[in-house]
Amino acid sequence: MHSIDIGDCTIDIVRKNIKHLHLSVYPPTGRIRIATPLNVDDETVRLFAISKLAWIKRNRRNFEKQEREAPRVFKERESHYFKGQRYLLRIKEQTGAPKIELKTKTYIDLFVKPTATLAERQKLLNDWYRNELKSEIPAIIKKWEKIINVSVEDWGVKQMKTKWGTCNIEAKRIWLNLELAKKPIICLEYIIVHEMIHLLERHHNAHFIMYLDKFMPQWKLHKDELNKLPVSHGEWEY
Repeated sequence: MHSIDIGDCTIDIVRKNIKHLHLSVYPPTGRIRIATPLNVDDETVRLFAISKLAWIKRNRRNFEKQEREAPRVFKERESHYFKGQRYLLRIKEQTGAPKIELKTKTYIDLFVKPTATLAERQKLLNDWYRNELKSEIPAIIKKWEKIINVSVEDWGVKQMKTKWGTCNIEAKRIWLNLELAKKPIICLEYIIVHEMIHLLERHHNAHFIMYLDKFMPQWKLHKDELNKLPVSHGEWEY
């Protein structure tokens, strides 16, 4: 991969065994990437990018307006998100086993030892996010297997730096980003559907979009909702 500059825009160029040029602008920073067929030269890519500058700049402005989360320090009354809702953290010091409780629409309660470090508090919350996310996923996959007529052989949740989800087509396995626990369920569902459609079409091409339009006609609204929510300092693509 290499880059070209057009005005104040730096564009990453990735050559692949594909038939057409594909332009993407990724949240949250507005990173620009063009995937291009192997036989297309940089000058052709440059001219293509220039023709799309208005679209690129419009999308980058939208991402610049998106709210950012400051690094979390897991202190009293710090904001955290779960299923798209904002909660305040309450630290409950105790000598028993650490745990998390969510009993109101306002607070996430962390029960930790007085000596708990930031890393230990973070792990406790992440483990809770992971368990909550895993409880939602099976039913969504089962629902969409019938609709899309594909079979997911395996799935998992992990922290990913640059993607909301991935699909191993050969193994029929999908991975979902732990950060999706913070987003509305419909956003999780959209990402699952997105990855499952890769079992029908490997690339993000016209056929892929056709399947999205067919199976989830409002997918663009769900994608926009995901983009509008506060994001961490990671850079996401999907």
